[in-house]
Amino acid sequence: MNQRDGGNGHKKLETKILKTLRILPFCSPLGDEDLRELVRIVTFRSCGKNEVILREEDTTRFMYVVFSGTVKVVQTGFDGKEKILAIHRRGDFFGEMALLDGKTSPATVVAMERAAVGLIGKTDFEEKVLSDRRMLREIITLLCTRLREAWTTVKVMSFADAEQRIRLVLKTLSGPHGIREERGILLSIKLTHKDIGDYASVSRETVTRLFDKLAHGGEIEILEKRRILLKPLFFDNTLPL
Repeated sequence: MNQRDGGNGHKKLETKILKTLRILPFCSPLGDEDLRELVRIVTFRSCGKNEVILREEDTTRFMYVVFSGTVKVVQTGFDGKEKILAIHRRGDFFGEMALLDGKTSPATVVAMERAAVGLIGKTDFEEKVLSDRRMLREIITLLCTRLREAWTTVKVMSFADAEQRIRLVLKTLSGPHGIREERGILLSIKLTHKDIGDYASVSRETVTRLFDKLAHGGEIEILEKRRILLKPLFFDNTLPL
């Protein structure tokens, strides 16, 4: 673990890293002592809003774990427009594919808000993670999940209709980032109209117009701090994934 504090500061940081590692899927088979071994190989880093965390050229060097905040994986097209490929929050991780095959990914990871991430270097990843059959099995399961998510993204983008693309983006996000309650499903991440537009490859203005339509139709509700509530009617009127 990268240590910049002494005494209590070091202890608090170690506890914070340990708590997050416990909720990682590939760490689920591990006991306390194994988790403490992993803590020692994590380098902790704080990031400000809109700060670049990972560039394409760094993808073969580290795996990243999100300890707090929200980050987005983006590509920039030839026209300069940003396209969001994925959104990660606390307990998510990324970069493991590049460590496995040594190939870079044409994407950049950016903090959407103040965030903290942990870095696991390639050598430590191979010696501590891949050498443990329990963790390796969980990583294979995760890669299958990532593949299915990629198929879903391709399906969303295949729709020429902007409204259906936006609807399917919201529906897709309601899976990993949705909190079920009596009124519907609440998206637990803060998203601007531009974020959603970048995800669905439409303009911010198009998202705003559709949101007004969906709100008036009783399909969604915009709550405080940009929280989006997807009501049952929204799912009734949205195509299946």
